[in-house]
Amino acid sequence: MLTPEQVFAAHKANVETLFGLTNKAFEGVEKLVELNLQVAKTALSEVAETTTAALSVKDAQELLSLQQSLLQPSADKAAAYSRHLYDIAAATNAEVAKLAEGQFADVQKKFTSVVDNAVKNAPAGSESAVALVKSAVAAATNALETAQKAAKQAAEVAEANFQAVTSQAVKATQTATRSSKRAAA
Repeated sequence: MLTPEQVFAAHKANVETLFGLTNKAFEGVEKLVELNLQVAKTALSEVAETTTAALSVKDAQELLSLQQSLLQPSADKAAAYSRHLYDIAAATNAEVAKLAEGQFADVQKKFTSVVDNAVKNAPAGSESAVALVKSAVAAATNALETAQKAAKQAAEVAEANFQAVTSQAVKATQTATRSSKRAAA
């Protein structure tokens, strides 16, 4: 049986874990806000520069050249922004997963201790029921570990796919920029 102190300690640990997870989530949001503020500042400055350059254009050829000079940096900036967003999300997810895995390991250890204690105090003749409980606990543990491994593998595949898509988008923009420069010349 659990004592009131054990129940209180478990609740306290759960509250601490909840606040730890909440803090990690807020850290991720703070990083996202900082990134967006930085992007907004930079964009405002670039819009001012581009507007000034556009107002000083004397003919259509200069306007086309200006447009072409802006295309590639915009694609690179969009790719960099996406990369930063992904990095923030991945880092926040990793920290939350680490905390959750630590909490799960602690809960699993305590549960195993409770099961072992119950097994020691089981009445004679209940060996088959004890074996069934132990088997169920082992199967559940194995299933959770398999799910954790699958989630990690899925995150790795998503990372590789994100890298490939970003790289392809930047290359496609570079190719389009070169083609439009050749056509303009």
